[in-house]
Amino acid sequence: MSENIDDLTISFYQDDRNVLKELNKIVLTRGNWTTIMFLFQELNKKTNEYEAPKVSIRRYQKRGGIYKQQSKFNISSAKQAREISEILLNWFPEGSDEPKPRKPRAPKSATSAKPAIEVDQSDDQGDDDEVTQQSDI
Repeated sequence: MSENIDDLTISFYQDDRNVLKELNKIVLTRGNWTTIMFLFQELNKKTNEYEAPKVSIRRYQKRGGIYKQQSKFNISSAKQAREISEILLNWFPEGSDEPKPRKPRAPKSATSAKPAIEVDQSDDQGDDDEVTQQSDI
């Protein structure tokens, strides 16, 4: 593997032939765990021609100073890529990356140590799903 994220590649040579040709690479996340999306073509060994482009999303973990592949998902056709894209756009429409409003907090009373109304003062950043489900009822 590699010590540097930018050196990771999907290209693969066998018998001096490039059987997996990397066309493009986008690093989605960096760090000890990194996610990279590759655009690539496979060589058809019977026809000796490259097939239609495909996409591979791969996760790497840095261990002992070297990035090692932990998982991958291949998108095998343009049709499948469009279907995935359409689903993601429906799930995350434009503007959905804006932060959700937080639940209002009851003001702290200066005269009393205990509020008159019990209010959950815990951090609710991880509770967005629960809030959404409750607000849909």
